Amino acid sequence: MKFGFYTMDDFDFNGKKVLLRVDINSPIDPNTNEILDDFRIKYHVPTILELLDKGASITILAHQGRPGDNDFTTLSNHARLLSCYLNREVKYIEDIFGPTAKSSISSSKPGDIILLENVRFYSEEVIEKMPEAQSRTFLVRFLAPLFSIYINDAFATSHRSHPSLTGFPMVLPSCGGRLLEKEVESLSLIMEDSLRPSIFILGGGKVQDSLQLIEALLQRNIADKILLTGLVSHLFMIAKGLTLNRETLRILEGKGIYALLPRAQRLVQSFPNKIVTPIDSALLKNNERIEVDIENLPNFSPIYDIGENTVKLYYEIIKDAKVIVVRGPAGYIEDERFSKGSEDLLKCIINSKAKKILGGGHLRRIAEKLNIVDKIDYFSTGGGAFIAFLSGEKLPAIEALINSAKKFKSDKL
Repeated sequence: MKFGFYTMDDFDFNGKKVLLRVDINSPIDPNTNEILDDFRIKYHVPTILELLDKGASITILAHQGRPGDNDFTTLSNHARLLSCYLNREVKYIEDIFGPTAKSSISSSKPGDIILLENVRFYSEEVIEKMPEAQSRTFLVRFLAPLFSIYINDAFATSHRSHPSLTGFPMVLPSCGGRLLEKEVESLSLIMEDSLRPSIFILGGGKVQDSLQLIEALLQRNIADKILLTGLVSHLFMIAKGLTLNRETLRILEGKGIYALLPRAQRLVQSFPNKIVTPIDSALLKNNERIEVDIENLPNFSPIYDIGENTVKLYYEIIKDAKVIVVRGPAGYIEDERFSKGSEDLLKCIINSKAKKILGGGHLRRIAEKLNIVDKIDYFSTGGGAFIAFLSGEKLPAIEALINSAKKFKSDKL
């Protein structure tokens, strides 16, 4: 076992009832309840098709949003889209482990696909506990006897220890699905010493997440250079002693980013040659994009994007890289005028011979717009799991699969 857990190669699925945990959590329009980006749904299709081809009866567990959030809703639209991509019916059951769900699962036949209701409608699902405790929850106790095999294909939630992720592997033979396997394989590749220089380009609006990742990458000597864009680059420019304009500082203050400054300053002091920040930026003047040097920022506009000189500087750094990891857009891409930095960076990246790994739906959409998806080696679906994995943390759901492999034998051993 390459990663310590079984994969789908280790089991015979013919005639078996399989419980498949996926992560199809998607951005939702709060007014229409429509799914705005379905890339996570698409990414699970190969796993499902392979199981169908191997004669399995599939029941899918998934979640959408968190209790209390605007995107906390049913999985009816997810079932419709999944049916479309699979070109076959996905039976949506408005139940999780009640009589309707259990009856539908019991009567399912090879080739059938059932999608149960949002598993987070069940209150115990959002409680973090040790796997042994999760195996005793009602969800696991009621559903596990109906299945022969459990498959976790939900890498993006593998940093959680919820019943649907860590409880079932304690009581059922279990394996990783194809998407989870590919995520672990691709992210493990980043840490190989043979793939140096290793360059990370980090942007987007989740500054706290990016800061945690930067700390881990530098302290574990995974990154040779970290090139910053977006809000996190503004934080590190201040940490380096640069003076930003009033409008940009107001945004940082409003988002509470100043509280992170001491951590950024410590990183700059400890790794002065590894963190690279933009040398120019794009602003808005008279409703048009203009580019100015960082040292000459006027006060009429916040920074919206990186400029062409920064793109050229970053290209000189990445052109000889062996692996390039990009997470988050470079600018305020909701405005077409400020997607230019992200687009130009991706154009530079595809000209490199390096392994290219992108994280996040924003970058996926930009790559689709530029028609370069096939030139990217891998798009990661993970958010918090992506950061936790590269930070060296043990992911509870992966650990549960590893422990399950010690407890149960596969069909082919």
